[in-house]
Amino acid sequence: MNTCRENNMENKPTEELDVLLNNLKPNQINEYLADNKKYFADDEKGFYYYMKDLLMDKRIKLKDVYSFAGVSESYGSKILTMEKHTTDRDLIIKLCIAGHFNWDETNRALKLYGMSELYAKDSRDALIIVAINNRIFDIYKIDEMLENQGMNKLMKDE
Repeated sequence: MNTCRENNMENKPTEELDVLLNNLKPNQINEYLADNKKYFADDEKGFYYYMKDLLMDKRIKLKDVYSFAGVSESYGSKILTMEKHTTDRDLIIKLCIAGHFNWDETNRALKLYGMSELYAKDSRDALIIVAINNRIFDIYKIDEMLENQGMNKLMKDE
């Protein structure tokens, strides 16, 4: 097995790790885990890598996501990298909507950030789910829908 120590690389592509796993025998897992530990996404970075990879696949720029979500680039970046942690679930939802995430992608992002997923039995979440499923990615349109139902908007009034 070609180990990371032998490669002495700063970053190993996921595809290379996939190849190693494809040929790995159960008795080799300890060696694989030890040799590749520094390449694993830690829990705190999982959210960042997920968001960044998904946005790259969708060809959406981070600065546009921050702008559409109504947050500054510096604050949005700190939230994404988890340099700062927020308890504002709506902020993560806004970032996902701005990134044109579908319902599953949004739920995965929320879960990776340590927040509860969009829940079909919650009326406000249900409305957000319907908007996402109908590809309504304009937060102000979603806020109008929420407001029409007497629910709290995603964008807080200043």
